[in-house]
Amino acid sequence: MAILVGRQSRIIIQGITGGVGRNLAHRFLDEGSPLVAGVSPRNAGGEVAGLPVYASCYEAVAEVGATASFISVPAPHMRDAALEAIDAGIKTIVGYAEGVPMLDALHMAACAKARGACLIGPNAAGCISPGEANLSDLNGALLRQGRIGIVSKSGTLTYEVIADLNRHDLGQSTVVCLGGDPVIGTSHRDALALFEQDDDTDAIVVIGEIGGRSELDAAKFIRTMNKPVIAYIAGRHAPPGKRMGHAGALMGAPDENVPGKQGALRAAGALVVDSLFEIGDATRRILSGEKTEKPRVDA
Repeated sequence: MAILVGRQSRIIIQGITGGVGRNLAHRFLDEGSPLVAGVSPRNAGGEVAGLPVYASCYEAVAEVGATASFISVPAPHMRDAALEAIDAGIKTIVGYAEGVPMLDALHMAACAKARGACLIGPNAAGCISPGEANLSDLNGALLRQGRIGIVSKSGTLTYEVIADLNRHDLGQSTVVCLGGDPVIGTSHRDALALFEQDDDTDAIVVIGEIGGRSELDAAKFIRTMNKPVIAYIAGRHAPPGKRMGHAGALMGAPDENVPGKQGALRAAGALVVDSLFEIGDATRRILSGEKTEKPRVDA
């Protein structure tokens, strides 16, 4: 079992005839992901990697039962592509484009929520359940199937976490990279709620950064969780008023800095580490039942 994407998924790529779409199609298939088709209005009726290309998501749902979509289109077209996927009934959607206007992102996120769809992004690496299905730009060969969930804003930092977990023989159930824009569809809290209900996830690693409220909202939910959470916040030395990598990595309110988010997560009962390279050992210790930090504070 996995969250968001798995063996039972029926994946399509919107924009499959573009360079990125074609490359990802071959990678997904090489990894054994259940990619079944692509969508490209201008190239409908053709094939990519032996898969049919449809004119719309509506056709892909009707013809091959599409349930998940990776959207690889230019930023100005992302909103329309996402709204089409949502309206067609696709429930897991990854937006893979940088520079999507904030109003477009707000519209996409609101529509997804109203229709019960999970929109990851925009500007997100996506999600992957190792050994089952890839709906991301992450290289599945670097992951190991296991029982640790990861939810992160950063794809780059996620690779470091995966490598550290692998060094401790701790594989991953599902990895969810949310994207670092100011407005995103799926939050840390949303992913934590799914991991909490997943029978094949034993612990969750939360990777956050300065700016925004996602990690602070997650802390409120962590207070109610039964599964252990290990957390790391990036950006301790970022100068005030300067963006750090992601468009949303800019401190606003005082509690959006590293100490503020660390404090909220620690008070909620998460095991907070100061280095990415402590995550594997901390996860191993918490799963073995070792006392690692003060008891969780009651809500």
